Amino acid sequence: MVTTISRPGPAPGVFIGIDWGGREHQLCAVDASGDVVGKARVEHTVAGMAVIDDFITTTGATTPVVCAIERGEGLLVEHIQAAGVPLFCISPKISSRARERYRLANAKSDAFDAFVLADTLRHEHRHWRALSVPSDETATIAALSRDRERIVHMQRMVESRLRAVLEAYHPAPLHLFSSLDRDIALAFLRDYPTPDAARRVGPERMARFCRRHGYSGRTDPGALVQRMRPHLLNAAPGTATGKQVAALAMADQLELFNRQVRSYDTLLADAVAVHPDGPLFLSFPGIGPIIAATFIGEMGDDRARYPNAGAMLAETGLAPVTRASGRTHQVRFRYAANKRMRHAIDWWMTVAAREDDWSKAVYDNARAHRQSRYRAYRGLGARWTRILWRAWTDHQPYDPTRGHKTLTA
Repeated sequence: MVTTISRPGPAPGVFIGIDWGGREHQLCAVDASGDVVGKARVEHTVAGMAVIDDFITTTGATTPVVCAIERGEGLLVEHIQAAGVPLFCISPKISSRARERYRLANAKSDAFDAFVLADTLRHEHRHWRALSVPSDETATIAALSRDRERIVHMQRMVESRLRAVLEAYHPAPLHLFSSLDRDIALAFLRDYPTPDAARRVGPERMARFCRRHGYSGRTDPGALVQRMRPHLLNAAPGTATGKQVAALAMADQLELFNRQVRSYDTLLADAVAVHPDGPLFLSFPGIGPIIAATFIGEMGDDRARYPNAGAMLAETGLAPVTRASGRTHQVRFRYAANKRMRHAIDWWMTVAAREDDWSKAVYDNARAHRQSRYRAYRGLGARWTRILWRAWTDHQPYDPTRGHKTLTA
């Protein structure tokens, strides 16, 4: 996300726009007056990266060079940053609307998009901040955190599909345990994959099953059986035979995702423990290793990225958007935000409101004033985010006395 802030350093003389692609990248360079001084189309290969280096060196032989691209991570981004060239991440929405400055027709091409990026950067670079280069420790945590999130998304997709399959032929396992993706629920499905098999389960057999799989849900086996029996519905024999295959296959997939998520959790906990900012984030009530890893990966190391608390509130989607025109004045939810940080704050507030006395008091007070649950969480999150920004900017762990005094001022 582009942050409005003055950019120090010498004024650039050449602006390069890069319309990236999976196999090829289109480059366009313009000078300070807006004239095109170079174009190139290169492949996403070792030779292509060398061509990009030559293009940057040639066009910027006598003047500083800056680049613009529509993504904030990837091999191409890291390659340009490694060359020491300032790189600006331009929102696709900004570049899409910027096309109207040059053409009224809805025409589009890679070469034209690269030119739009370059010329837009020429006009607006003074108000934007280049992407910072993270440390190796931060880059590792960012990669682990983002990939863990992708695995969790796949896990939820498979769970949803397994739920649909079970509803079609064997709904009983859906009502036994707290969630379908738990290891104990998947084990029950493997042992009793059909309603006929589950119908033979009584309290004693359920007790043996729970002991065998280390069940720790603190629910009596007899209660589990009573919870299951009303849902032992039978599908047609052919349907049950066919759906059983899909259910067991998806159970295997969920078990694999569960192992991978636990592995990522261990790796992230170890990485956060040795990161310089790890103790800072973990000092906040309600923040564990996974949420801390998300903050470290998304916020990075550059303290100048957020010049004030308002910039971080906007980045995380906690600052509302005001629309005022004439006699109309509306305050709306902010949709343009870093979704990973927004979700991390949602989880943080959920835990903090449950485990931290002060947070619980603020949340309960908001609910007493008829705020919705999510509105109360956002208000609490905005307060905590201001304190997080202050601690992060000062490189200091959270101080409960100082923090709460600031919050209640």
